[in-house]
This record gives sequence, structure tokens and C-alpha cells, in this order.
Amino acid sequence: MVPTSLRNDDPSHPFRLQEDGRFGRVGAAEGIGQDAGILLEHATAGEGISRVGTSIPSRRYVGAATGASILLIGLLARCVDLQVVRAAAYRALAEGNRVQERVTDAPRGIVADRHGNVLIRNVSSFMLTLTASALPTDEAQRDLVLSRAAELAGVTRTDIDLLLSDASRTDLPVPVRRGIPYESAMRLAVETSRLPGFALDTSISRQYDTDASSLSHVLGYVGRMDQGELDAHPGYRRTDDIGKAGIERGAEALLRGLPGRQVVEVDALGNELTLVSDVPSVPGANLILAIDADLQSLIERRLEETFARSGTSRASVVALDPRSGAVRALVSLPAYDSNSFALGISHAEYERLVTDEDQPLFPRAVSGEFPSGSVFKPFVSYAALKEGVVDERTSFLSTGGISIGPWYFPDWKAGGHGTTDVRKAIADSVNTFFYVVGGGLDQVTGLGVERITDYARMFGFGKRTGIELPGEADGFLPTKEWKLETKGERWFVGDTYHLSIGQGDLLATPLQVAAATAAIANGGRTVRPHLIEGVDGPTVPGQAIFASRVPSQTFDPALVRVVQEGMRQGVTKGSSRGLAGMSIALAGKTGTAQTPGDNPTHAWWTGYGPYGSPTLAVTILIEHGGEGSSAAIPIARDIFDWWSVNGE
Repeated sequence: MVPTSLRNDDPSHPFRLQEDGRFGRVGAAEGIGQDAGILLEHATAGEGISRVGTSIPSRRYVGAATGASILLIGLLARCVDLQVVRAAAYRALAEGNRVQERVTDAPRGIVADRHGNVLIRNVSSFMLTLTASALPTDEAQRDLVLSRAAELAGVTRTDIDLLLSDASRTDLPVPVRRGIPYESAMRLAVETSRLPGFALDTSISRQYDTDASSLSHVLGYVGRMDQGELDAHPGYRRTDDIGKAGIERGAEALLRGLPGRQVVEVDALGNELTLVSDVPSVPGANLILAIDADLQSLIERRLEETFARSGTSRASVVALDPRSGAVRALVSLPAYDSNSFALGISHAEYERLVTDEDQPLFPRAVSGEFPSGSVFKPFVSYAALKEGVVDERTSFLSTGGISIGPWYFPDWKAGGHGTTDVRKAIADSVNTFFYVVGGGLDQVTGLGVERITDYARMFGFGKRTGIELPGEADGFLPTKEWKLETKGERWFVGDTYHLSIGQGDLLATPLQVAAATAAIANGGRTVRPHLIEGVDGPTVPGQAIFASRVPSQTFDPALVRVVQEGMRQGVTKGSSRGLAGMSIALAGKTGTAQTPGDNPTHAWWTGYGPYGSPTLAVTILIEHGGEGSSAAIPIARDIFDWWSVNGE
């Protein structure tokens, strides 16, 4: 018998089955279970007792409620974090999805010579770029794309492979070839659509004057940054160009300018909609160099003619204003074409340059270190006069050489030069005189190595001049300590004799010799050789550039005058007499420097003019050119002939 309270056929009873007989609901009537309102599953529709579910204990209810509360609190905390704490960061990310920032390159400064002739300019051009990450992943397809691109660009496959191996970022485009002509660019524009990873783009390239190839060592070139340069230049991008050589590198901070910034709004496809902000770039400073491009070209032509006659192939010439140190010509031959590097030099061409035994990439006028030979004698003369070893009337007898024990130190002239004072010693390059004043003999105490090198250093030997070019060499002044440490031998008087005539272990750059000659020419003031004469730029600290050019050393004008007179006599009746009778009066000193082995001697000449009011000092070195009097003097004549008409 089923209790009436549980019968399911009473329509007024709080518990009533649904029509399908599957679910029922317990109402709130008294006596119907402990938990009213819960869902009951699988209630049956027949007569008799039906177990319609299980009641949930109160402790489970509490647990469920607690879990729900914890979940709610967590969700609220997350909302606060997203909408309050990190609101600014996520807003920036959202902005980044619709705006883009890009850097606008600053045009590099223009470079001109002293007359305004443009030596470096910017030109618009096309370039082919390669983004490694966009290349096909299939090796065969990748190989086809790379080979086809090399063919179209006029470069070798090796060149492209080297670009890929050197690239540290595969997602950044690297130039394959710059300066592509318009017709070739149009053909490439069609082809690149079928060459994944390659793109045709426009760029600003540097164009260098080609009238004188030797200007390459002055101007240098720009190129893409390597990792070391990137680390050393904060604020640069890997895709930026940077000066690699010459004034492009030496004046990088002036020429580069300041890049700009643009913010543009874009749509979902990256198409530009609006220019949001624009901070324009600041162009690099324009430079006026002290160089006279016409004089540079003249010197280069004359040297090439000398090479053709003599079979030599390497030379340096420095011409500067002895009053200021302004460099009018700086010639190193052989040279190269800066434009080859600016447009992207091929691997084969670069290998040809670096393996050439004449080293066309080497700026020998600034970085070459050579035995100076007799062009060192005027500076030893001043030291001897200043230290009282001799005065202007002191004479020694030159009989052809000096014997010290078993060693013989000869004059260059058999039988000697006879009675010789300091002026004649300079004019005729009398070795005996300098042996005595340098190393001493009998009752004469010579200068000794320490005082010779001290005075040489005052004139600028053994240290860099500070010209605005990279790679300047120090030269070398030997010492007793150096010889003992490196050769395991003590210093002998013969070493001092050799040093006194510019031989032995002494090394000097042509630029150092020219700067020292300028100090004699101007009456006793050292000058700092420099290339930059003027700077035109809105943010350039121009005064700071010129502040460091004040003389660092002055010499006794009366004693310098004696040396000047000796160099003048060298032209009127001495070893430089091939320059006598010119329309412009000159003073000069020849030099013939011995070289290791059986190689011919180096031919030197250094001097200045007009005598008495000089405006140009010139130093010439023809490597393995023989005697300075025969090899270098004709070049000096041509230079001063031109200067007398076209110079100041």
C-alpha cells in the first residue's frame, strides 16, 4: 500500500511527474524531503514506490558555494589587472596594431674641395635587396631563385652566398647591388615578383669624384655596418651605411646627420592611412676640404708618367700650406675607385684589390712607414745648433767617410766634400758632418740617440699628426732600450751615426716629413695637418674642430733661419739644384733611403716655396725610385710650376 502522500496520481500533490514521466520536482510542501526544489532524475511513472534521487548534504553545498566565490574573486581580480593595472601597456599594444613607426634616413653631407668642386654627392638610385627569411624553403627552388637573381643583378652566385653567410639577421633586407641603371631596374621590377626574397627598392647612394683615383684615399667610401661597428655606435641600425675609409670615416659624426621619425596609421592590411607625426631628419654637415682637386689630379698624372718611364709603381706626395697645415694634395698611388665600394663591390674585384702586391687600398702617404734618408738631416741640424754641439760657423772636414774600429761610415761622394759647415751639410747632404754632430768624434760630443729622438719628437716624428683620417701610422724612433729588448744587442755609436742621417731603424710617414718641413718653412711653428677647412651644418660644433689646431711647439727663429738657408743653398748649388732658375724661389732637401735586401733605394724630396714667404710645402716619396735628385725633383718642379700660376 503506497502512502497517500507519495502517490503520483494526485494532481493537487506538490510532487507531480511531467508528462513524459522522466523528471519530477519536489515542491515546498511540508514533509517532502529536506531539500526542496532540487531536480530529480529518472522518476518512473508506474504505481508503487519510486526512488527519485539522493539529497545533497549541507557540507557539500557549502563547499560548492565557497568554490564559486573563489572563482568569482579570481575573475574580478583578473578584470582589475587587465583594465587598471596593465591598461597602459595593453593600450600601447592596441595602438601598435594600427600605427607604425619608421625611421627616415638623414642625407649624408656633401663634400667639396677648397674651390667648391663637389667631390662627394648623393644620388638617387635603384638597388636590389635580399631578405633571407623570405627565400623558398625548398632547397632546389631556393637554388634556382638565387642563381636567377645573381644573373639579373650582374653579380656572381658567390657574391650572394657570401651575403647570406654574413647576415646576422635573416629578417632584414641586405643590398645585393646598388646603383642599378633605370633600364635594368625596370627589367628587375618584373622579375623580382617571381623571385621570393628579392625586392627592388630606391636608395640614396654616394657618388665620388673620379677625375683623380688618388682621391679615393682622401674621400674613402661608405658601406653597410658590421657587428663590431654596430656595437661601437649606439643609435645606428644594422641597415645603416657608415664611413669605412677616408674622410667618410674620419668625419662620420659630421657627415651622418640625425635620422627622423614618422608615425603612420595603417589598416589591417598594412596600408597607410594617415601621417600621425613627423619628426624630420637633419641632414649631415657639408664639408669644405683644404684639398685642391686640380693640384691632386696634376700630381697623379705626373706620377703615372714617372711610373711609365722608370718601371716603379708606388709613390706618395703631400702638399700643404706651411702657415696653417691645410693639406692641398694628399696622393697615394696606386689607388682604387671609391664608387666600386659605394655600389657594392664584387667578391672577385675585392679579392683582386687585397691581393695586389702594390696594395692599392693602402693610404701610404698617411699609413706608410719608411726610412726617411737624408730628408731627416735638417731636423738634426736644428737640434745640433740648439744644443750647442755646433754653431753656424762650425766646420768639419769631409774626406769621404769615418772609420770607427773595423767599421767604415761613408759619405755618398767619393773623396768627400771638403770643409763643411751646417749650411753646406744640408745643401750637399754631407754624411760626415751628421755623423759627427749626431754620434760625436774625437773631441766633439755628439747629440746622442736620446737628444736626437727628443728633437725629432718635437718636430712630430714618432707620433701621429692627428689628421682627420683613420689608420694614421706613428712612425718609429728607435731607442737603446728597444734595441736591447728586440735585438738582444746594446746600442753602438754606429747606430747613432745611422740615425743621424735618417737611416737605421728610423721610420717616418710622408705626412710627418711634410709637417716637419712646414715648421722649418714658416719660421719655427709646428702645424697640425688637416683636411677640413669649413663645416656647414645646423648642429655642428665647428669651433671645436678648429680649436685643436693651435701650434704645439715653437722653435728658435734664428736657428731655424740657418736651416732655411741650408735648404735654399740646396736648390741654388746643392743636391736640389735641378730646381734652380724657376720663376718661384724654392728651398729643399733630397733624400735617398736604403731599403732591405737588394731593392732599389727610395727617392725623397721635401721643400717649400716661395722662399721667404712660403705658401706650399711639398714632400715626395717614390718607392724604390733610386736617387731623390733624379726621381723626385722633376715632380717637385711640375708641382711648383703649377702652383706659381694656379695657387695663391
